[in-house]
Amino acid sequence: MIGFIVAGLVIGLLARLIKPGKQNLGFLATLALGLVGSVIGGSIAAAIGTGDIMELDMLGFICAVVAAFLLIGVAEAIAPKRKKKHFAHR
Repeated sequence: MIGFIVAGLVIGLLARLIKPGKQNLGFLATLALGLVGSVIGGSIAAAIGTGDIMELDMLGFICAVVAAFLLIGVAEAIAPKRKKKHFAHR
């Protein structure tokens, strides 16, 4: 279970590094998107017969990072935009 969480965090961080621009995602959002991406990647690898969902092989890892990358884009699209606070200078 700890390995799954660590893999999800690594996948989420890699996806954020690949994605251009600044993402307004916190640590938990990165972890959650990485975990979901790893499940998707493992499922794809299992579906095509290259691995098991519980053991992420190279193809599954690549699919997981791509899935997390796409999920970050979706999360940014549906997340409310933060407004910048402008302070009046006196």
